[in-house]
Amino acid sequence: MSDPLVASEAEPLPAREADTPDTIPSEHAAASHDPVPLYDTGGPEQTVPSEDGAVVEPALIEAPVPDVVVDAGSFGPTGRPWPDLTPPPAPVTHGPAMVIALCNQKGGVGKTTTTISLGAALAELGRKVLLVDFDPQGSLAVGLGINPHELESSVYDVLMDRHSDIREIVVKTAVENLDLVPANIDLSAAEVALVGEVAREMTLKRALAPILPDYDFVLIDCQPSLGLLTVNALTASDGVVIPLECEFFALRGVAMLTETIGKVQDRLNPGLTIIGILATMFDSRTLHAREVLDRVVDAFGERVFYSVIARTVRFPDASVAGEPITTFSSSSAGAQSYRTLAVEVLQRSSTA
Repeated sequence: MSDPLVASEAEPLPAREADTPDTIPSEHAAASHDPVPLYDTGGPEQTVPSEDGAVVEPALIEAPVPDVVVDAGSFGPTGRPWPDLTPPPAPVTHGPAMVIALCNQKGGVGKTTTTISLGAALAELGRKVLLVDFDPQGSLAVGLGINPHELESSVYDVLMDRHSDIREIVVKTAVENLDLVPANIDLSAAEVALVGEVAREMTLKRALAPILPDYDFVLIDCQPSLGLLTVNALTASDGVVIPLECEFFALRGVAMLTETIGKVQDRLNPGLTIIGILATMFDSRTLHAREVLDRVVDAFGERVFYSVIARTVRFPDASVAGEPITTFSSSSAGAQSYRTLAVEVLQRSSTA
């Protein structure tokens, strides 16, 4: 399989500018030359007086869910004009689900955050979404306020016992239309236990089959490796979303991942497609991040989502709170980015 990023190794990215990230003005701030803060803080916090004159803290006020609004035709962060991102109407009936694996063998690129936030954004648009934690770290459960160590059963039990029903381990979350199949450290033993099984790459696909009619989307949070668990996730999926940190080493790893996806397509799952590549942890103040994003767009073209996830302190804060960004900080730039991403995924999928 040809490597669209082969130029990345032959032509290393230029060195960063000497300026520190928090002193480089963005394009929007160039006219005033005011430095842009390194992190999006979601805007200034404001107190709101109640009818009796008392001051109500912002955290106690439930923000309305904003519409997905972008100016179609204006240039977005990828340097391309925004397409029309009008959300399709909510379905009258649900299922069968489209299965999407969120995969990258490099850790710390935003797979779990994207799984939670994209799932919550799709749920806001009226889709029934099931999140499957396929990482022994159990971060998906933690990010939704669930302690994985207190679970009586997990996805491991379904993989190991073919008579187990995955519907029995589904956990309801605090977000409407968003459910979870949790994992914990027990899943780390599955990779060894499955080695001797017949059709071991099909184990997760078999386990998910009974529950697909109940949902519109199943999002699988893969572990940061290209081992048997990840191959199981790719074999069970209709499409792949690749979260990619805007950093040179993460860029180089995409070539290896696309090669693995190609092997799964050839040998196990011919219908598997790459839905899109999602730029995450993007900081427009750094020359390096902008160059990495430009190179990804040059290499993959329309496979790259128009939505870009900027670096912001709201994401770790939401994880600590055990909520998706769409409910924790509903009006923040991060929440809006995942809402536009959800519309893009709907437009690129057959379930829209």
